[in-house]
Amino acid sequence: MKVQTLVEIIGSDFYTGVPDSQLKALCNYLMDTYGIDPHHHIIAANEGNCTALAAGYHLATGNVPVVYMQNSGEGNIINPVASLLNDKVYAIPIVFIIGWRGEPGVHDEPQHIYQGEVTIKLLDDMGIESFVIGKDTTDEDAKAAMEHFRDVLADGKDVAFVIRKGALTDAPKVEYRNDNTMVREEIIQHIVKASGEDPIVSTTGKASRELFETRVANGQSHKYDFLTVGSMGHSSSIALGVAINKPDTRIWCVDGDGAVLMHMGSMAVLGANKPKNLIHIVINNGAHETVGGMPTVAASVDLVQIAIACGYPNAVSVDTFEALDVALEAAKNRNELSMIEVKCSIGARADLGRPTTTALENKRNFMEYLKTLTV
Repeated sequence: MKVQTLVEIIGSDFYTGVPDSQLKALCNYLMDTYGIDPHHHIIAANEGNCTALAAGYHLATGNVPVVYMQNSGEGNIINPVASLLNDKVYAIPIVFIIGWRGEPGVHDEPQHIYQGEVTIKLLDDMGIESFVIGKDTTDEDAKAAMEHFRDVLADGKDVAFVIRKGALTDAPKVEYRNDNTMVREEIIQHIVKASGEDPIVSTTGKASRELFETRVANGQSHKYDFLTVGSMGHSSSIALGVAINKPDTRIWCVDGDGAVLMHMGSMAVLGANKPKNLIHIVINNGAHETVGGMPTVAASVDLVQIAIACGYPNAVSVDTFEALDVALEAAKNRNELSMIEVKCSIGARADLGRPTTTALENKRNFMEYLKTLTV
């Protein structure tokens, strides 16, 4: 189905969401049509954020908004769906468009498998009626589903279009770029060199894939790294849990701007606890690059000042490799919680691979390595 056709069938003039590679056609269409426009299209920090924002739009206009997301975001919408939107509470109608990663029978990465299995069940449990759009879905099928959905929405209930892989077509081409010059994979190579044999917790997406390939290129073991292949926004909290319980071991967290924004409260918890053995590195390209490159608001946010306000004793921003190396060495030597923001370009090499070890193997190897370190 052409993405413009689906948009026209739904008939809403306000979209908010978190980008998903399965919804790239929709994301590109929205960026090409509206860009970032507070009256028509906002990319939010997380899916719960989107849902509440959409609720505010409905309260102000009486119209039905659209929230788009990957199915991994269903967990983030459960609270506002159950306690805000539900027809037993405020009866706020929203159309959800959900990319179905990990659909049973369709090969996908390990972090999507279980989420894919429960995608429809979670919607059912939340009282959200759904319609699945696949490659064979006709325009007439989608129109009929939306006509039915209008009656459901009129009763203050929510509905969802669940999008199978490759179902949406004819996306406009949109180029995502910034003016930064540092390449993320090279940034990670510098971090690996500085960290030596210290454990690293890395965020979901291309950063973890590049960390894995850096170890391969260096002929190093993967035991040093915990690759957070799912749970976007939680790598710094995982790193905090490790750091607290391994106080004599320096722990590095390689984070991303989209992940930091998704659960920014974790920075406040980090700052309040001030683990002296944790170095928090945020690679900021102002984009959700792993799922296509759509922008985050991080390009216009002062993450250094946020870190300081949260209680980090040290926070700096760098945009050259020379400054990065100085910041890494300083963080290693000061024995205090440190945050380093690294301004990064958008883009990765086309042949970037994926980890060849399983998630369970990664966990076991990492835990075995941690056992060898002082408690």
